[in-house]
Amino acid sequence: MAFSGFSEKDFATFEIDSLEGRMKAIQERIQPKFQIIGDELVGYLATQLGNEMFVHIAKHARRTVNPPNDTWTAFSYNHRGYKMTPHFQIGLWNDRVFVWLAYIYELPHKQSIAQLFIDHIEKLQNMIPSDYDISTNHMKKSDKKLKNIDFNQTLNRFRDVKKAELLIGKQFSSDDALLKDGAAFTETVKSIYDDLIPIYQLSLKHNAKE
Repeated sequence: MAFSGFSEKDFATFEIDSLEGRMKAIQERIQPKFQIIGDELVGYLATQLGNEMFVHIAKHARRTVNPPNDTWTAFSYNHRGYKMTPHFQIGLWNDRVFVWLAYIYELPHKQSIAQLFIDHIEKLQNMIPSDYDISTNHMKKSDKKLKNIDFNQTLNRFRDVKKAELLIGKQFSSDDALLKDGAAFTETVKSIYDDLIPIYQLSLKHNAKE
């Protein structure tokens, strides 16, 4: 089955007030699409990286009162989970789709990865297109562009602040026509991941002598 794209109904999921209602809509509307696109992208990433990758669809299992404001699927080399590894994401807020390479606060080697990035900041900046988005907190929307931020300051904060994170990629407004074309969107995500893979591979060298 081919990925059909995201619809207005998918984004309207986040207008449902109750936890039960929103979770039901996420499970019925969005997660099946995550599985379809995830199956293709995880195969693509495995081929590009030369190792097996696994799909992890967010379950939001810890939520008991407040419904999630966003939802996502992640791709990691660890079949047990993704939060403690550098990983790739696709997800939705109510007004956008995000495509990230993500380093979140659960990452056990966050400081050493951050220092590696700082040590290679010029190389890193040359790897990332200047119009790519940057986020430092996966739980909040971000509209920062690499070209508009002090990247050195961002990396130092990523290293020094326990809860600081680093997410690099692109976001698409919910009304972007690309999101309605499943095949075109999938190819666009592959292109974004092609840009991000060298950064991902660099980060895996955090415990190697440079």
